[in-house]
Amino acid sequence: MKITEKIKKPISQELKIFEKQFYNSVSSKVKLLDLILIYILNRKGKQIRPILVLLFAKMFSKGTMSEKSYRAANLVELIHTASLIHDDIIDDSNIRRSFFTINALWKNKISVLVGDFFLSKALLLSTENKDYDLLNEVSKAVKEISEGELFQIQKSRNFNLSEEDYNILISKKTASLFSCCCKLGSIASGKNNLNDIETFGNYLGIIFQIKDDLFDYTTKKIGKPTSDLNSQKITLPLIFSIKNSTYRDKKLIKVILKKKKYTMDNKKMVNEFIIKYKGFEYAHNKMLDYKNKALKILKKFPDNDSKESIEILLDYIIERKY
Repeated sequence: MKITEKIKKPISQELKIFEKQFYNSVSSKVKLLDLILIYILNRKGKQIRPILVLLFAKMFSKGTMSEKSYRAANLVELIHTASLIHDDIIDDSNIRRSFFTINALWKNKISVLVGDFFLSKALLLSTENKDYDLLNEVSKAVKEISEGELFQIQKSRNFNLSEEDYNILISKKTASLFSCCCKLGSIASGKNNLNDIETFGNYLGIIFQIKDDLFDYTTKKIGKPTSDLNSQKITLPLIFSIKNSTYRDKKLIKVILKKKKYTMDNKKMVNEFIIKYKGFEYAHNKMLDYKNKALKILKKFPDNDSKESIEILLDYIIERKY
């Protein structure tokens, strides 16, 4: 059995229900919009976020699944889809999940509106069902994501991002939505004390982002943009390497990083720089540190199949190839 199938096993039927609900909810009488929606729906990703919602809901609800849990999963997938569309515009990315992005095919103006459409669907789903507690958590996550994007733009201009800055950035931009997923599933199952759940989700999101940082230096095609260098984003391996490099190497690498476009030779030089100063090793060890912290929290949760799947998911995020 594949690792992804092991993760989904406790919620295999629930995932089918979620997918059916999600596909049915996203449509429009506007032909252009409906065409774009079909394009998006036919290119679904790993669904890690709705899977997290459903696993947490089932873990705390002793095996049953409420309608609110399905709405929570739909809510987070709508928000995530909107954030990806807007993120591709910000980063000027042309490829997502091995296919052209919405902005590559329909340009930025239409892409912004499609992203807004998904946001509006999320708002309507919450308000029509009076899920104000879910909406509150999602609104906080969207605020954090937006602040994270702006913080990144502010800090990346002069390439002097500290590791402390990086932690703030990824906690806002990536980990906030992972944390939100864990909380939404827990709230939908009736759970009130969310402190450990929020912290676990934050650790999970940090691990996910560090792994993505490592992908930025791969030469393999993994179905997503593999170089944050081109959008002048600073990654953890690079931050560590710059901090620990000699004055001469630091000066040389910053000259490369400030270029608007990078050649293969530039990327090779950056890779060699990070290898020299052990940035990849440091980032990998950081992931393992956060994994151990996450596992300590996970031990406090009820023992069942869903909990086992969450632990497998934790390993999968670290070991995944894309």
